[in-house]
Amino acid sequence: MDVDLLAGFGVGFLGSRLKRLAERMQADAAEVARAFDLPVQPAQMSLLMTIRLHGPIAVGALAERLRLAQPTVTRALGALEAEGLVEARRAPGDGRTKRLALTEKGQAVMARVQAGMLPSIEAAAAQLVEGLEGDVMLSLAKIEARLAEKSLLARIESAPTPTMWARDFSDDLAEAFHRINAEWIQSMFTLEQNDIDLLSRPRELILDKGGVVLFAETAEMGVVGTCALMASKDGWFELTKMGVLESARGLKVGEFLLTKVLERASSLGVDKLYLLTNTKCAPAIHLYEKLGFVHDAEIMRLFGARYARCDVAMSYRPRRD
Repeated sequence: MDVDLLAGFGVGFLGSRLKRLAERMQADAAEVARAFDLPVQPAQMSLLMTIRLHGPIAVGALAERLRLAQPTVTRALGALEAEGLVEARRAPGDGRTKRLALTEKGQAVMARVQAGMLPSIEAAAAQLVEGLEGDVMLSLAKIEARLAEKSLLARIESAPTPTMWARDFSDDLAEAFHRINAEWIQSMFTLEQNDIDLLSRPRELILDKGGVVLFAETAEMGVVGTCALMASKDGWFELTKMGVLESARGLKVGEFLLTKVLERASSLGVDKLYLLTNTKCAPAIHLYEKLGFVHDAEIMRLFGARYARCDVAMSYRPRRD
């Protein structure tokens, strides 16, 4: 299964994910530009459009209008000037200030862009966002407005220290993954071969196959719980190996971990998710039900035989508000 690892890293990698999205779309747009025989790159379009609509315009004002760093704009303008699309003109009454304007060639190119290339890209991009929940462009505008109001760095500096946070698997946490789960399972059941295999080889059997292992950590107690999302068969993923240290019971570690794993499943595009458990785990079953899991006889038929202790099978059906 071809799993999108970057999508699985969570919202902390939003910038990287948006950059990847931009690179993909701009690569396709570059092919469209070549098809129209246009001597411009997609990344230059916003500069040319702004100059066409608001020029002649100073470099600083251009960068401010587009909310881009001025060195970035200056580098891009150098290529446009070399191509003969943009020229710098002296401002009337101020010989020191240069303003950017389109040349005749630039005007002709932009006329062709607006007549042919942009309508094609607009129509294709509209298909990408069709049917998505909410207004995608409005959501992006809100993110940009919030960043303008307060940078990510400022938010980090002013944010209260979390009482609990999630960590992804690393090899130094393999022992904690084994210990926490073995402690929990052996408190009520016997370790089965499936348990032994997964707890001994989480990287090979879970992560390398497109799964995720998360840990809950606190400043006072360190790592206190863990939970995994494991690729199964026929497109299904199993939520498995959720364990919490006995010393951390009552801190809602299980709910925290389950919420984080469900968020990660959503970011990975996982839409077929199940779990296997036992009626002895009544508090956990109540939590599963609270967060959208339902009892499912078909899941029991398909997967229940994996564990001798399994007498409850559930599938995830998130509520749609």
